[in-house]
Amino acid sequence: MTKIRAAITAVNGWVPNYVLTNKELEELVDTNDEWIQSRTGIKERRILKEPGQGTSDIAVNAINGLLKKRGITADEIELIICATTTPDMQFPATANIISDKVGAKNAWGFDVSAACSGFLYALNTASKFIETGTHKKVIVVGADKMSSIIDYTDRATCVIFGDGGGAVLLEPNEEGNGIMDSILRSDGSGRVYLHQKAGGSVRPASHETVDNKEHYVFQDGQPVFKFAVTNMADVSAEIMAKNNLVADDISWLVPHQANKRIIDATARRMGLDDDKVIINIERYGNTTNGTIPLCLWEWESKFKKGDNIIIAAFGGGFTWGAIWVKWAYDGTK
Repeated sequence: MTKIRAAITAVNGWVPNYVLTNKELEELVDTNDEWIQSRTGIKERRILKEPGQGTSDIAVNAINGLLKKRGITADEIELIICATTTPDMQFPATANIISDKVGAKNAWGFDVSAACSGFLYALNTASKFIETGTHKKVIVVGADKMSSIIDYTDRATCVIFGDGGGAVLLEPNEEGNGIMDSILRSDGSGRVYLHQKAGGSVRPASHETVDNKEHYVFQDGQPVFKFAVTNMADVSAEIMAKNNLVADDISWLVPHQANKRIIDATARRMGLDDDKVIINIERYGNTTNGTIPLCLWEWESKFKKGDNIIIAAFGGGFTWGAIWVKWAYDGTK
């Protein structure tokens, strides 16, 4: 019996129009363009400024474009999984809000929260619904409005993050293409280095938490950087070794866009040349759950059927992982 795999059959991304440049950030905090670029690789990022719009609106724009590209209607979607760190509300799930807004009346859904690794976790989870034969069309969306939890007086974090997201459609594949393998990890002790202090059940919102700016991203940069460099690189090399893949077998590395130096370290560990590494951090910054689908969207035209793609990420918590995908269609078609 032919094994059913979950294949990505369409991808689409969306970013807001407003561009926040390094030059503009120089007016807000004590920083400069050279410092930001040398340490992160970021030149600009996109910000969702329209009042009353949130993560679901980013996702809806991405999904509507996805449906149009694939030539299907929202009614055909059976499941939507939304990977996000900035949900529209504490509840209901942003996936449910997205379903309503796009008109996916036959879909159920839920959110996945794993910081910057959320899209990987969601993609791996979604693949099981396809592989077991219970679902035929599943959308995985990764989107974040990071500007909603960034303190623009904190130069350690405000230079890094942006808003945006993307979505992929998973469908059954019996040709040997699709999601081939995954390695996902977590270490909750890392929470002390990267987290949002208040807003959860341990420390609910109060006058004190708002006054103390505890509803913004907190990051202790050096430990996060060291852990990310080691673990994102190691897990990417591990999934190659596990599946007897060498550098020549890999067509593309699609890394989470957190920091150019972390990306470079991962590529070196895998033995990959720069021309196999997808990078757009200079234009979008770190959109958290949005980085990987945005990369897939921008490079879709270059992908060929059968290409071996390694997707890798590292996030707060700590969370990290890698997924091996065999691309299922020629992007030029």
